Amino acid sequence: MGVESLLIFILIGAIAGWLAGLIVRGYGFGLLGNIVVGIVGAFIGGWLLGALGLFPGGGILGSIIGATIGAVVLLLLIRLVRRAT
Repeated sequence: MGVESLLIFILIGAIAGWLAGLIVRGYGFGLLGNIVVGIVGAFIGGWLLGALGLFPGGGILGSIIGATIGAVVLLLLIRLVRRAT
């Protein structure tokens, strides 16, 4: 993976984490936290959408959509776990 690919990966993670924080109100983790949430969300979104047979499309926009869906799922799971404790 080249430096350019890594920067795009981080940028998509940051955008997806930020969008997920807006959708799931009250869960903003700052820039670094949003990047982590977005990257983990990208894996969750890729797995979840693939399991459901849904594909948001190719390119950067499709990656952002998939990562955002996964990040929203991740933030909802975090909210559920925090309420349970």
